[in-house]
Amino acid sequence: MQTNLGGTPAPRRRRQAALPDAVYRDLLATLFTMTMPIIGFGTLYLGVGMLIYRKWQDGIILGLVAAAALVTGARTLLISRFNRAGGIRQGIALLHRWERDYIILACLFALLLAGLNIRALTIHEPLIHIATLSLVFTFGAGIVSRNAFRPLLCITSLGCSVLPTAIAMMFHAASAYDEPLHGEFFAFEALLLLVVTAMSLGSVRHLYTATVEHLTMKHDLAQLARFDPLTGLANRLMLREAFQINRQAARVGDQLAIHYLDLDGFKSINDRYGHPAGDKVLIEVARRLLSIVRDDDLTCRLGGDEFILLQSAVQHRDQAELLARRVIKQLSDPYIIDEIEMQISVSVGIALAPEIGEDLERLIGCADAALYRSKAKGKAQVHFCEPNDYRDAARAVA
Repeated sequence: MQTNLGGTPAPRRRRQAALPDAVYRDLLATLFTMTMPIIGFGTLYLGVGMLIYRKWQDGIILGLVAAAALVTGARTLLISRFNRAGGIRQGIALLHRWERDYIILACLFALLLAGLNIRALTIHEPLIHIATLSLVFTFGAGIVSRNAFRPLLCITSLGCSVLPTAIAMMFHAASAYDEPLHGEFFAFEALLLLVVTAMSLGSVRHLYTATVEHLTMKHDLAQLARFDPLTGLANRLMLREAFQINRQAARVGDQLAIHYLDLDGFKSINDRYGHPAGDKVLIEVARRLLSIVRDDDLTCRLGGDEFILLQSAVQHRDQAELLARRVIKQLSDPYIIDEIEMQISVSVGIALAPEIGEDLERLIGCADAALYRSKAKGKAQVHFCEPNDYRDAARAVA
């Protein structure tokens, strides 16, 4: 749950074309919702193939139909397994492997489609040729309309279905057949297929760029809405979301600790050295906090010199107190800002959920009351929220 510092969200691991992980996950999520189109087109292939088989009784056609049925089943099974394995919540490396398997199966189906067209060219049956070629155009249109956001999938699957078909049509055009303009029409048909495919790939490029820009902007805005622009820490909105998620995922007996932090002596730094120096101190405070807490905990800046730590999986209040004392020790070490040594400390108030309550705003108010006692007793102290603090916080929220 942690973030980087310096006013921007956490750096994203990047893949091809510098695609942010969050955007990649969104694109892949759409890819693995294609069960019905896959089954639908597989059914069309089987229908056309069985009609051809009934007319010709050709074993190769029957073999292609059987293979297409197996590949269609494998594609739907892959989607089901992907969702059962956790969907887009899986690690990026695993998601790459799922996408690779998806592309391989799509290309296998595309090759079977090309095979059906090539076999249909061996006998001059115009209606059959129209039916099989229509499947190629339908397949291409479906790939572009549904999967334009994955250019590699579009290029490879269209290439596997169109190129062998177009080459076979060119060879067929060159064959001897006693019919006027027979070769010319087949050559034109092959050229038409290639031109339409090239135009479709041009559309893929445009749609992919527009989709990525839209999703990137959406995630950037979501990040800005959840992170403090100065320190890069979470803000109150993300704290609220993290609190709910942790409460739902908490094991029996576990508690959440809300640590309310307020810097001691920070105002004097602002007054003496100016706000730019104060900002640098806040950034360094955020760095130190992130180095102390676990990855599963959340570090939040409420504003000014006030911070909150959300500590999960707390089994005893001693664990919360230990973290608070580590925070006090680390933040009380000297700061070197612009080659000037500066000194601050921090006071901490802690509220435990569900021991004290489960309403976040009341817990924050209760931790704030405990923080006030810490400051009143000499600063650089830690105190826990008491039931009276929680009742006072409840009245304040109401």
